[in-house]
Amino acid sequence: MQQDNPLLPQFEALRAAFLRAGPTTYEQRIDSLKRLRQAIVDHHEQILDAVNADFGHRSRHETFFADVIGLLGEIRHTRKHLKKWMRPRRAGWSPQFPLARARIHYQPRGVIGIIGPWNVPVLLTLSPLVGAIAAGNRALIKTSEFCPRTAEVVTAIVGQAFAPDEVAVVNGGAEVAGHFSALPFDHLIFTGSTQIGRIVMRAASENLTPVTLELGGKSPTIISDDYPLDIAAGRIAQGKMLNGGQACIAPDYVFVPTGRRDQLVEALAVAVQKSYPTLAGNPDLTWIVNDRHYQRLQAHIADARAKGAQVVPLNAGGAPVPAGERVLPLTVLLGVTDDMSVMQEEIFGPLLPVKTYDDLAEVISYVNSHPRPLALYHFDDNTGRTERVLEQTVSGGACVNDVLFHVAHEGLPFGGVGPSGIGRYHGFDGFVTFSHQKSVLYQSRWSVQSLIRPPYGPGLERVMRLALRWL
Repeated sequence: MQQDNPLLPQFEALRAAFLRAGPTTYEQRIDSLKRLRQAIVDHHEQILDAVNADFGHRSRHETFFADVIGLLGEIRHTRKHLKKWMRPRRAGWSPQFPLARARIHYQPRGVIGIIGPWNVPVLLTLSPLVGAIAAGNRALIKTSEFCPRTAEVVTAIVGQAFAPDEVAVVNGGAEVAGHFSALPFDHLIFTGSTQIGRIVMRAASENLTPVTLELGGKSPTIISDDYPLDIAAGRIAQGKMLNGGQACIAPDYVFVPTGRRDQLVEALAVAVQKSYPTLAGNPDLTWIVNDRHYQRLQAHIADARAKGAQVVPLNAGGAPVPAGERVLPLTVLLGVTDDMSVMQEEIFGPLLPVKTYDDLAEVISYVNSHPRPLALYHFDDNTGRTERVLEQTVSGGACVNDVLFHVAHEGLPFGGVGPSGIGRYHGFDGFVTFSHQKSVLYQSRWSVQSLIRPPYGPGLERVMRLALRWL
């Protein structure tokens, strides 16, 4: 029963404020975005410290560029283009309405629910808020309980930037998340695992709340038989070690031509040694977020080894990692098979299964026989082969000759497909996701439709025969 939901009063306050004030103007939305930007800038040191504390250790540079600069870039892009986005869009001319006009008007939906994740806890919690504000909505945010210190900073940012009836934050664990998902939002966006996404969608369905689910999956990487391995290895290693591999779009496994497998492992070792010469106490390495996830990754390694995989930790030499530091080297797994847990679950850590192939068709068939991934990466300078891969596979997004960075382009929508997600946001697509597209027909004084009103007669029969030939 909604009456028993402890979050209902907070939600109703937001909805009442939305209905009382009506749609916000362009100037009001720009002001809200400016206030959000200033609050992020004012709290950027607290963001770095809080995320670092929640992870045990997280690279300050990674947090700065992902959680701070990534957000500021999205706000800047939105402010620059918002006036154009808000204009009604022409729907085009129709021969059935030769003198009428058709427009699509963008209206705010109302109150948007945002459930943020723990892995990039500021960016992926506040980025949807940018789109929600741009579309003229109010919002209620649920932060991740796995990053309590970061949740406090997000609460402070929102408190500085907005009145409580504009944007509000709730914190707490699974019980709070259950209450949150059950609220009758006008739209709900969740970022997290596919398993939890199903639970969120089930709860939202009780209110027929539309959802955007940003989930995950096993994102494949394909290297061609002539692409420079040093470049590919450097970019794959960077993408796999960034944030300790704890990214929904991290490359999950790699396909490399059979004869190039050992060369790839060598190139990866060189790349890792160059970027992370030591593991113990390295300020550039992000820890695994907690003991449960650390043990989960160790279990993947043990399972793969027990089932015949060759485990190759890269740059595991040097001073031993002290007990309590949840650091893993980039660990390559060779000879993997689909019965291994590492090939069945999203890894979310610095483990890299490597598979070999002799024909590109094998790779395409393998990818298509598995759940559709959130991202796909193809390293190849041959445009024809790349287009073949892009056309014959389905993924939420893709990056050619790099990994991860398509998500940072403000003009590209971000989202999954099938088990990796529903819907998309970022930039204009975020504005559209959080808007109601109202279809409006402006009828002319004279209209074709006036000719087809009763009483019907022989004249209309002739019109019907003409229409069959003309349309």
